[in-house]
Amino acid sequence: MTTKIGLGIISFAHGHANTYCERLATFDDVQLVACWDDDSARGAAAAAKYGMRYTPRLADLLADPAIQGVIVTCETNRHAEMVLAAAAAGKHILCQKPMALTLDDCDRMAAAVEQAGVKFMMAFQMRHDPSNQKIKELVESGAIGKVGLLRRRHSIPVLFNADFVNGPSRWHIDPVKNMGMFMDDASHATDFIHWILGRPSSVMAEIANTLTDVAPDDTGVAIYRFAGGAMSVLLNSSVTLAGENTTEVYGDQGVIIQNHDDSPSTNVPLPPAPIALKLYTRGQPHWEDLGIPIPASHGERIAAVPRAFVDCLLHDLTPPATADDGRVSVEMVLGAYQSAHEGRRVHFPL
Repeated sequence: MTTKIGLGIISFAHGHANTYCERLATFDDVQLVACWDDDSARGAAAAAKYGMRYTPRLADLLADPAIQGVIVTCETNRHAEMVLAAAAAGKHILCQKPMALTLDDCDRMAAAVEQAGVKFMMAFQMRHDPSNQKIKELVESGAIGKVGLLRRRHSIPVLFNADFVNGPSRWHIDPVKNMGMFMDDASHATDFIHWILGRPSSVMAEIANTLTDVAPDDTGVAIYRFAGGAMSVLLNSSVTLAGENTTEVYGDQGVIIQNHDDSPSTNVPLPPAPIALKLYTRGQPHWEDLGIPIPASHGERIAAVPRAFVDCLLHDLTPPATADDGRVSVEMVLGAYQSAHEGRRVHFPL
């Protein structure tokens, strides 16, 4: 008999909760048991759609012995509240990004998880993308030598979408609930940069509204420096209609170029003969297509997250993105905001 992991969903405020549930419903080793949502209509509708029980009381969900793990997909400023409650109830936790809006909240969450002895995983989908995994493998193997510069664009077009700005997702542009769009979305890219290059030593940034005025910010550019001398340029925008080149990694022995790895470059028609990932090294006669397929949509990358979480619970594995990783990502974003606000280089740790 297949062992089934019982899961509960804490809020459908974040749209990724639906993507996770759609994928989880296809797993024969998972049972979606129950969900809680402070919006009763939204919670009841999701429960009916995914075949689970809706409860208006979070305590009921957390007390259910059939639930081994929970997915926290509420508003960002409530992540700490929900994680602390879930940890106290002995539930394993998959937490939507960013981990929290303050380092103090990140620390409280990490301490609660450690004290409870439960697993905690951040929902950083870029770590589960075959193209990104290949980049990490190439860098760590020394295939391109010493890295001097990494540039990553991670963008979305959502602030051009009236339904996003005026509908149920409007909490994303609330400075209390989510700080700003750079905090909301650049946290993916900061985690990617940390995953590939390690912890940065400093940052200089500009974060502002460039094409809209509906959110606290719509575009940010941050330059991170590393102790070994490398630089990383992060470009994050919530007003990017389309794109192609996503990541560039320049080393003294080679170069990696990645295309079509964020929403604007995947969810629009692809050009003829698109290449996801290519490599050039000294002595090669031409670029090498590494043969990695481009997902049908960016949603495929998002949907890859819950499989890793379930496997951690089934096989007692260390989560691929931990509480410490979540904290580093938040610290990198907060450092960029501080730099943009103060107009100076900011050093880590904050």
